Amino acid sequence: MDEMEHLVVKVQNGDVEQYGRIVEAVQQPMYRYCSRLLGSGAEAEDAVQEILVKAYQNIGKYRPLVSFSSWLYKIAYHHCLAVIRQRQRQSRVMLLLRPQKYAESPEQQMDRFLFDEPLAVALSRLKVEERNLLLLRVFEEQSFAEIAVILGKNQDAVKKRYQRTIIKLTNLLKSQREGDEPQWTSTSLLKKKG
Repeated sequence: MDEMEHLVVKVQNGDVEQYGRIVEAVQQPMYRYCSRLLGSGAEAEDAVQEILVKAYQNIGKYRPLVSFSSWLYKIAYHHCLAVIRQRQRQSRVMLLLRPQKYAESPEQQMDRFLFDEPLAVALSRLKVEERNLLLLRVFEEQSFAEIAVILGKNQDAVKKRYQRTIIKLTNLLKSQREGDEPQWTSTSLLKKKG
């Protein structure tokens, strides 16, 4: 049992102060994951706080059949999907109510600037499920077995979908960079072990 699992057991047994140590260990990876999935640093900050609260409220339900990390990413994935769906609903309502354009706030401009890199643009053009798969595998370095648990899918199906998504992402990056050699190629991403 690793240190994280020991901390989880302590929290489950009533030593709630240990949850602070869990938060310290997972907060940055969760933020990175959520900001890439949501495409917004501000939304990611809120999402991470809500995910960590949900995890704390449900920590009694956690069983070490999967790693705590996988369990937490599953909560994060479903939470981010809900945020994206809510954002889409709000967008549709706003378009109906206020079809005129408004100037971006300084925060929106900063978010656009921070996430307006070729990879972020290409990721934004993928389906949410494809983007999530890439983020878990490449940025969060989850194994295919862990991703299968997080997504509730068969491991072989996850591998095949990952390969198709890598090819799609590579094509998007190539079309953006107009001849520049992309940092992320299908060959380099497919070579990741696990």
